[in-house]
Amino acid sequence: MTYVLVPPAWHGGWCWKKVKPLLQERGHDVYTPTLTGLGERSHLAHQEIGLDIHIHDIVNVLKYEDLSGVILVGHSSSGMVITGVADRVPELLSHLVYIDAFVPEDGQSMWDIIPPDRRPAMEALVKTEGNGWLLPRFAALPWEKFVPEVWRVTDEADLRWMLARLGPTPFGHFKEPVRRKNPAAERLPRTYIRCTLYPHAGFDRYAETARRSAGWRYRELASYHHPAITNPRELADLLLEIAS
Repeated sequence: MTYVLVPPAWHGGWCWKKVKPLLQERGHDVYTPTLTGLGERSHLAHQEIGLDIHIHDIVNVLKYEDLSGVILVGHSSSGMVITGVADRVPELLSHLVYIDAFVPEDGQSMWDIIPPDRRPAMEALVKTEGNGWLLPRFAALPWEKFVPEVWRVTDEADLRWMLARLGPTPFGHFKEPVRRKNPAAERLPRTYIRCTLYPHAGFDRYAETARRSAGWRYRELASYHHPAITNPRELADLLLEIAS
């Protein structure tokens, strides 16, 4: 099988570093692209970047690498990205996997999904630290505290590695809506993986929807929000189950 693992906001393809070899050693092809303006592509950041460009990033990986039958995996905000990719090129995909990820309805943006009481703090960060178009992080709490205290990445080596690589995300990633118009995309099989140690009411709602909806599989992982970093082998096992 072929896996394409899509990173969320503030991350690059680097975040899949532990998972990628675990899938490859079982004979699968694995691509870990980075979205424009992030990670090793941070030098390309500009204020016109939005979710549409990030969807195009992944569509172009599929097309230019001649991929088909792809298991497309999104984590957190990249659930928005893989939903948009599926709408555009469902014929190149075999399965969608959402790992503690947002599953938007047609016309929804991340900004629509984020609770209204969280938005003022994020807008303030864009204005005061992001030159009006970058969101430097999720909350006022600095990454040095947020990552170990909220995401519970506490291994010292992992923490140093993450803190050196997390970067601001173009605000358009959050503001542009997703389109879900393609009936073929809606027929694709999907899996929702809920990281049960991470409290999040929104992810709980998506998990419940997956439990009771035709066309969905539901799986749980005893992990906090970043299993690719804290529980890579357990996450890889779930992803391999999809290919079996």
